[in-house]
Amino acid sequence: MRSAGTRPSINMNIVRVIIIAVVLLIAFVVLTNSNLFYIMQRVEQQEVGVRFQGGRIVDVVGPGLYTDVGLYVDLKKIPSSAVPFTVQDDEIITQDKQRLGLVVAGDIFRPNLAEADLLKSNWAQYSELYLREDILQNRVEGLARQAAKVCIGERTFNDNVIGTARDVLRECIDSELSRLAEGYGLQISNVVVPNIILSEEAQQLLDQITQSRLNTEKAAQDRLKAEAEASAEQARQQGEVRVAQSRVQEEARQQTTLAELERQRAEAQKAVIEAQKANELLTAQRNFEIAQAAARAAAEQAKADLAPEIAKAQLYADNPAYVALQTALANASAFKATDKIVFTPIGTTPTIIVPGPGVQPTVDAGPQ
Repeated sequence: MRSAGTRPSINMNIVRVIIIAVVLLIAFVVLTNSNLFYIMQRVEQQEVGVRFQGGRIVDVVGPGLYTDVGLYVDLKKIPSSAVPFTVQDDEIITQDKQRLGLVVAGDIFRPNLAEADLLKSNWAQYSELYLREDILQNRVEGLARQAAKVCIGERTFNDNVIGTARDVLRECIDSELSRLAEGYGLQISNVVVPNIILSEEAQQLLDQITQSRLNTEKAAQDRLKAEAEASAEQARQQGEVRVAQSRVQEEARQQTTLAELERQRAEAQKAVIEAQKANELLTAQRNFEIAQAAARAAAEQAKADLAPEIAKAQLYADNPAYVALQTALANASAFKATDKIVFTPIGTTPTIIVPGPGVQPTVDAGPQ
């Protein structure tokens, strides 16, 4: 009876062992093979996710959390941030057989979410470039060396080194490198040529060219300086001449103004004098006219005053007998009773001496 009860217990133990073994086997398979699922895989902000099923790309996704279960499922994450590169090539031959080197630097950008189709089409060939940064840098550095050789080789030494030629060189390398990287689905940005490496011989040649250019520029500057100084001196002298001319012209203008003022003053004085003379002449003329008028008036007055005498004289002239009568009457009336008669020759006038102290009246009667 004991043996019969033990058999079922042994069978159950075997079953338990088998079940545990199967579970362990499944767990081992799951833990050792991630192609069966992925759970809550995070795609960061600066990443692009590539989802796989059965070994082929089923989707390209942006940042987020993703889960998938199945046979051969996987999620690959590609950084979308820039990958810097720097490459140096110490010896490149220019078109005119000169040696020089240079350093080229820039940034590499892998396909992003907006370029999902490009990422899918290039994945089979260039997935390692997208997933491994060291491989990407090595590949782009090789492309940069090739671009530098192309751009430097098709230009002369001066066209690569002197002045703004470096900007032209950088643009050429940028364009050539971008063209080469485009075939890998890559973008190249921020290309710079921070340094150009010259051999000792090239450095000496460049120094000579630079010194010659500096000498030429200095000579040109000296010439310009001399011309400027000569122009300044000429301008100064011309300024002095203009000032002197202006002074003479101003003096002449002032003298002309003074002369004009003097002329105007003289004309004013002349006008005053002429006015005064005219006034004096007018006054004299008026005085003369007044005097003439007064003379005429006096003459007329005299005529008026003498009119009786003139009339009497005219009467005497016209009537001599009357004159004799009047004379006789005058003579008769001239003697008084006490007067003495004095006889004088005919045709003479008696001289009458008025007696005074010490004077005796004398009458000369003439020859008897």
